[in-house]
Order: sequence, then C-alpha cells, then structure tokens
Amino acid sequence: MRLHAAERFFPFLGWRRQWTNGGLRGDVVAGVTVALVAVPQALAYAQLGQLPPHLGLYAALLPAVTGALFGSCGQLSTGPVALTSLLTGASLLPLARPDSPEFVALAVALALLSGLIQLALGTLRLGWLLNLLSYPVLMGFINAAALVICLSQIPPLIGLPLAQRGSFIADFGAAFAHLDRLHLASAAFGIGALAAMLLLRRLAPRLPAVLVVVAAAIVLSAATGFAAGGGTVVGNLPSGLPGFSLPAVELGTLASLLPTAFVIALVSFMEAASSAKLISGKTRQAWDQNQELVGQGLAKLAAAFSGTLPVSSSFSRSALNFGAGARTGFSTLVTAALVLLTLLYFTELLWHLPKPVLAAIILLAVANLLDFGALAHAWRSNRDDGIAGLVAFATTLGFAPNIQNGILTGLLLSLALMVYRGMSPRVAMLGLHADGTYRDLERFNLPHPRPDTVILRFDSPLTFVTVSQFEDALLKAARAQPAVRAVIVSGAGINDIDATGLHTLAGLMERFAAQRQILAFCGLKKQVIDAMERAGLWPRLTPHAGYRSEQQALLGLEAHLTD
Repeated sequence: MRLHAAERFFPFLGWRRQWTNGGLRGDVVAGVTVALVAVPQALAYAQLGQLPPHLGLYAALLPAVTGALFGSCGQLSTGPVALTSLLTGASLLPLARPDSPEFVALAVALALLSGLIQLALGTLRLGWLLNLLSYPVLMGFINAAALVICLSQIPPLIGLPLAQRGSFIADFGAAFAHLDRLHLASAAFGIGALAAMLLLRRLAPRLPAVLVVVAAAIVLSAATGFAAGGGTVVGNLPSGLPGFSLPAVELGTLASLLPTAFVIALVSFMEAASSAKLISGKTRQAWDQNQELVGQGLAKLAAAFSGTLPVSSSFSRSALNFGAGARTGFSTLVTAALVLLTLLYFTELLWHLPKPVLAAIILLAVANLLDFGALAHAWRSNRDDGIAGLVAFATTLGFAPNIQNGILTGLLLSLALMVYRGMSPRVAMLGLHADGTYRDLERFNLPHPRPDTVILRFDSPLTFVTVSQFEDALLKAARAQPAVRAVIVSGAGINDIDATGLHTLAGLMERFAAQRQILAFCGLKKQVIDAMERAGLWPRLTPHAGYRSEQQALLGLEAHLTD
C-alpha cells in the first residue's frame, strides 16, 4: 500500500513492476526508434522558435527525462514541439531580436513561468481548470496554428527570406513578391527532402525516414558545397552539456510574459492530455491529469535550468514511442541517452545540414495536426460550437504570428458559450404519454394531466444564472390553463440550488399562496432538499414537496384539488 501511495507522486517507482510482464526490450527499442526522429526534430523546432538549433537538443535531454520520471503516462515523449515552439518565438519577437542573448533569456523565462503555472495547478489538484477550453475552440486554434506553421516554413523550404515585421499574412505575401530572390539549391534540398520522406513513408514505412533523409542531405550538402554557394546550414553546434543556470530577467518583463506563459501552459498540456488519453485508452492503464501537470511542469522547469525553450509532450513522437513497444518512461531515458551522445560526440556531423531540410521536417510533422474535419463535425453537431471553432480559427490566423491572442480569444469564447448555454435551460410542460410516462406535451401533442393542474419540468441547476428562466416558466405554467390550481415542478433535473435560487423560490411560494395556487415538487435530489432545509424553506414546502414521481404528486394533490 505504501509503495502504491509513493508511486502516485513518483510514478517511476512503478516501472519495475511493469517490466516483470514484458521486460525492457520494448522500452529500449522504442527509445532508439524515437531518438532517430527526436534529434532532427529538436533542431527543426528550435529553428521554428527563432532559437539556435542546439537549444532544441538541450530541450530533448534533461526536460525529457524529468517529464518521463514524474509524468503519469509512461509512453509520452516530452521535448520540443511545434506549437509550443511557435508560441515561444512569436510572442518574443516584439521584445527582442531573435539572434540576441536577450531573446534566449526571454524564452528561458517563458519555460520557467509556464512550468511554475503547471506545477502549481497540478500540486493543488486544479487540472480541471484546463478543461474550460471547449474541443471545437481548441481544434479551431490548433488547425489555424498548424496552418501558420506550415505556411511559415514554405519560404525557408524554397530559400526565400521571410520577414517578420508585423502581420504574418502580410509578411507571407511579401516573401513571394520577390521570387527573384529564390535560391534554387535551397529549393532543391527542401522540396527534395520533403518528397523523399513522403516516398519513404509509403514504400518503406519501417525505415526512419527523417534520419535517412537528414543523413543523405548532410552528405550531399558537404559534397556540393551548399553552404559556400549561399545556402543556409545548421553550422556550428556547441558540444557538451548545457550550463545549468537561470538568466537575469527584469521583474516587469516577467510580468508581461505571464499571459503567454499561461497560454503555453494551457496549450502544451492539452497536447499532452490528448496523447495520454489516446494511449491510456489503448493500454487500459489509468493516467492522472494532475500528476501529468506536475510532470510537465517540472519538465519545463528543467528546460529553464537547461537554458532552453518550453517543452511539451509531442503527439507524433508519443505515438511512435507507443507503437514501437514502449511500456514505461524508461524508453525516454534511452532516447535522452542517445541525444546526450549526439551532444557530446556528433555535433560536428550536423554542420552541413541544410536548414531547408529542417523546414521539410517541420512541414511533415505539423501537417498531421491539420484536421478540418473536426471543425466541420462541430458545425454539424451544434451550430454554436461550429461558430466558436471558426471564430477561434479566424482570430488565430488574424493575430498571427501572435497566435497566443487567438487561444485567449477562444478561451473567453468558450466561457461565454458555457454561460450562455447555462442561461438557456430545457423547460417543458408535461402530459401523460401512451407509454405511461410524463413527456413534453407540445412535442407529443399531449393534453395537460388535469384541467386544474400543470406539470413543469426544469432541467438545470437552479442558480443565479437560470433563476429568471425558472421564475418566468413557473408563472407561465400558472396561466397555462384557465383554472390552474396547482403547478407541479418535476425536479429530477435540478441537481443544485444556490442562494439566489432559494431567495427566488421563497418569493414564488408567497406569490402562489396569494394567488391561492399550490406549488408542489416531485423528484427533488438530496442535495437540493438539504439546501432548502438549511434555508428554512423545506418545512414550508414539505406538504407538497416530497413526492417521488409525477403520478404520485397527482394522487397526493387530488384531495386538495377536489375540496
């Protein structure tokens, strides 16, 4: 029992028990497989975040190990990811030049702040707060962000400079206004790498397509003198371990980064949660969102102390990790060990890697995030959800490269829709159906149960948000027939009542008494009755509020109505 309790806070203590069922082979194979993809992706995602490429390798080292040790889903692969990298780079462009030490310091500060936010939410068991973002809004944001990422990589893919002076759409259009600057060798490397990876995926899916193409591109680049001919390459990468320290950032600057840090904490955890839910559904192993928040938060803190950008769980690498046979986070430790070997001994081999190839890697990985079908499905399912998803999509594109404003707009829209739906509860007057149940009389063309009685069903908590609708519906029910003497509230759908609801109900009781009408309830839940008792209303309602069904209420009121 003590061991299982410890595993809740230190999930890695449970790895040994999982190895007894299948050994370490699956973790080792998966770790090597993911490493073959993680190294070139790490370089590419650092470039996407406007940061030096070697910082991507730092992000795939200690942060990945930390996320694996303290996360609740062993198959998640933590490290640099596209969305988080784009958010980091785009949010810092107004504050510093991408090639400056200040830019790197601000990226590290973002990792620190977003990690502290996630760690606090996880420690306080507040992971549910991150569920306030609706799925259609999230998909609208992800589709727009993925589209921005893909479009942003087309100019470097073909050797065109992409200025970053303001609106992304304007900058993107300006890049293609100067096709005379097209670098043919860069275009050949970029398009060729993209085509080769797509072809290898189709013809030889078991081969590590990314690694094969990267290796071939390095050899070809060195042989043809691509860098000497004006092509951009990765160049010198510092070898060895990162320096473990935090940069000095002014307090005012940290405060200005808080909104972006919150967005990164939100979006990166949504990405991690999506992977964890999918994997746990297949493995039938439970995962804990609060513990995963702790793990991801600690991973971001490790990124900050490693001097690199914020990290998250990669959807594509996590899927690859699981598909390759990973059972525990030990697979990530294997991956990190290979990344470490790369940093110590193989950085010189990456000197000739063309940057257009990195753009091709980003395009191939991020294209999988595009899912316009999800927006179409939301539109068909619920028009409000469809509009919310489209608004999130449009605002994210409109604000690009500052796409954090798009997700904040989406978050506010999700909350507004939640309140709007709460203010429009389902209300119906009931009649006796042929199947013996009481159902919506308008929908099924049913008569009222008696000429002097109306039954009203209210399917919502009775709170300050819905109490005016409840009051209007009750007064309408009292006038639904010429000689109404009793209104029965079918309260099975009322699962909560607040002080405003109790106050309004007390006023309605007095009004009904003055009108010489009976207000009765059936099917009330215990928590609602308890609240009524605490407010002193229950004794006044008791004669006609303890009925369990509509039929029982009608029978109980019959003697009072025939007097």
